[in-house]
Amino acid sequence: MMNLDEILKMWKKDSVIDTVSLDDSTKENAKNHAKYLELHSIIKLRLKKKEMDQKVLLRDKWLWFSGKLEKETIDEYGWDYDPFHGKTVIKSDYHYYFESDPDLQKSENEISYLKTLDETLKEIVENIKWKHQSLRVIMDFQKFQSGF
Repeated sequence: MMNLDEILKMWKKDSVIDTVSLDDSTKENAKNHAKYLELHSIIKLRLKKKEMDQKVLLRDKWLWFSGKLEKETIDEYGWDYDPFHGKTVIKSDYHYYFESDPDLQKSENEISYLKTLDETLKEIVENIKWKHQSLRVIMDFQKFQSGF
């Protein structure tokens, strides 16, 4: 999977308009649209999968905290058999444990990162969709400068 730095570096290169070869820029625009649309689609699907995985993790954490998770599943995850380490915790305080749980925080960070990638790629695709307007303005200006 590409990371944000790689995508931004690619976009920095791909967003340049060569005012000398506008016909090439027009052709490149279609290629770039396909490239970034593909990346955007892949990220959207990964984000959706990660969000669904987090729901399963959240359910399992709830079962674990409430003492209802099967031993096999606890072993599978590699979690402690006593999530509270001998402390008595009331259900209304579970949210403190959910918010500070390393597995849930990691999952939330991954979702946030994928959302950032999704928003960035969405913006890039939108920019590419409107790039023809910039190309037209440049062409019209060049015509004006040459006296046409």
